[in-house]
Amino acid sequence: MPIFFKNQFYLLSFIIAFPLLFSCSNEAIENYYLVIGSSVTNVELSTVNDLKNDLSKVLDGKIQIISESNQLKLKEKGAFFILGTPQTSGLIKDLSIDNQIKLSSNIPGARGGIWSKTILPNGQNAIIIGGSDIEGLQYAIYDYSKDILGVDPLEYWTGKLPIKKTMEDLFSFTSKTISPPKVPMLTYFENDVDELANYRGKLLEYDWESYTELINSLVRLRYNSIQLFDMLGRPEFFIRPEYKALKPDYQIDINYVDKMIDYAHEKGMKVAVDFALGYQIHPMEAEKADCWKQYKEDWLQAWRYYFEKTPLAKTDIFILRPRHQVWDWEYESTCGESKIEVFNEVYEAFGNLVDEYKPNVQKVLVCYSDGMEMWNEGFRPPTDWTVLWSDHGFGDFEHLPNTTDGYKFGTYMHAGYWSNHTVHNPYPEKVETVMKEMFQTYGADNYCLVNGQNFRPFLLNLEAYSEVCNNPETFNGNAFYKSWTERYFSKEAAQHAVSSMKWLHKAQEGRKGYVEHLWEIREAVSYLSNAPIRRPGKTPIPFDYKRVEGDLENTAHCKNYLQKSLEEAQKGYQLTQEKDNFYHAYILLPVVLYSDLIAFETTLHNMSVLKKEFEDTKSHEALEKAKALIPEAKQKLQVVYQNRASGDIDEKWKNWYSIKIRRQNNGFPTPDMLEDIEANLNKMTL
Repeated sequence: MPIFFKNQFYLLSFIIAFPLLFSCSNEAIENYYLVIGSSVTNVELSTVNDLKNDLSKVLDGKIQIISESNQLKLKEKGAFFILGTPQTSGLIKDLSIDNQIKLSSNIPGARGGIWSKTILPNGQNAIIIGGSDIEGLQYAIYDYSKDILGVDPLEYWTGKLPIKKTMEDLFSFTSKTISPPKVPMLTYFENDVDELANYRGKLLEYDWESYTELINSLVRLRYNSIQLFDMLGRPEFFIRPEYKALKPDYQIDINYVDKMIDYAHEKGMKVAVDFALGYQIHPMEAEKADCWKQYKEDWLQAWRYYFEKTPLAKTDIFILRPRHQVWDWEYESTCGESKIEVFNEVYEAFGNLVDEYKPNVQKVLVCYSDGMEMWNEGFRPPTDWTVLWSDHGFGDFEHLPNTTDGYKFGTYMHAGYWSNHTVHNPYPEKVETVMKEMFQTYGADNYCLVNGQNFRPFLLNLEAYSEVCNNPETFNGNAFYKSWTERYFSKEAAQHAVSSMKWLHKAQEGRKGYVEHLWEIREAVSYLSNAPIRRPGKTPIPFDYKRVEGDLENTAHCKNYLQKSLEEAQKGYQLTQEKDNFYHAYILLPVVLYSDLIAFETTLHNMSVLKKEFEDTKSHEALEKAKALIPEAKQKLQVVYQNRASGDIDEKWKNWYSIKIRRQNNGFPTPDMLEDIEANLNKMTL
């Protein structure tokens, strides 16, 4: 037993006397000591450094990290934090053995931890923050920073800063046990991240600050892994014409990827990788990805290259999808194979390869829509694969499993989706009902993969998934809405923020997000200009009024709901202090941008209805009315551009909504399109 705690009698005496000593002490504390174990790990030390930085934001004293072996420092005056696990800290271990704290590798268990208080033998106040393991210590520390110090886990993205604290504030808690999360593995999927990668000027590459801050926030939200995808050089970036025009010299920086992986590991996060074969890090020809029996050795050779020649050798969680292994679409064999038989073989072969290079790691099957159909038709990987069931992109399911068949099951959920990656679709109430159903009915609580798109617009849903995966029994969507908004805004402004977000969610019924409306606009432009929709590498789509007609009702409903959302957002904004930047960025601006787009689309729809009337009745009055709407369409498109260009009022995020750096999904309407429409309508009068 270390000298510091060798006299149990005195330690117990001080614990009993703690309330009296603490309440009577008026002496100002100048030194704060963070005591780490002699066997501290790099991840622990990184987390303790985060605590030190958090304390420095709220305290004026000197904050030092010291080792438990530093007997001289341990005898000084100040407030002490005893930090560690029973495996890495002798002090924590002795406190546990002496029954001063209930903490072991089994109590509360993996990813669990404790907070406690005591008086040390030197008469100084001490806070004990411990974990059953290193992850448990991390969450205990980060929870303390959030709940006691008032440090926002999303501070970098929200701009919310903590207020100053006293020593009494630091000790203002009752001892607690932090139970292990319900879901043991919570992974953030780094997918469709163009805006995050582009907004600082280096196209298609995270700047180091953005990447590390994303990791820092995720780990504070109990995400304990990250799936790398875009930053491995997804095929679109160096093949699709839109991206080649954006950055013709695109080249993945392998050393940078290696550095990214190392940072994630330093913060205690596992790295997951989908071992698709199209990444620029080592691309395989697409022609070899649709005939397994002919190109099997090419697939295996490409995977071996990943293991032997790239930073992907550092992968902790191996993911594979039963799809085309270069492009993100359904596998359709060109050589007469049954895709179920193909992937039964593929998962066995790839699984054996993983076992050869990295035995005893986690292997994860992610079932997309076609994969879920395959599962229900008999597709089965080896039993050591965890199976993730996929939502349809907006937090709900189009397919459900006929059986889980004894496999470990989890979920693949979307905090953001490609068709609404510009404007979030807030749905914590859906997170509650859907996830609880998946846990209870299908036992899908072994893993949760969350697609966060470009992260910043989807903070609410990202945290909601974290909370429900941590403790589904206590998670309530409405209560979460209230607590989350009141963390940032006054109670009055928060009420309007919640109301606005609920209307914004309503506006996206039927999986109709901002980017989906860009496609609808292309349909309207196509019809009004009598020109097919052209897509790189795909057959042109002929112009057709029926496509536009199918969009009219939904767009009208969306416009109505967005008006209500905008009214609520504006009411709340009037109640914020000094026109709060985060309220503007997260509550008001998304609704403004969405409303702008719908106003423009509505004008195109009105023109389309009139054009159709002319075609059916030859009414020149209808055609003239359609032409008369062109100036209005131009003006509304100009508003779309202006509000996206002005973006946030926060200088830090001013380029976020720049059209030049947006994700290249479904294109974007241009003034030239309106010129083409005008020319076509004029031609129709001849």
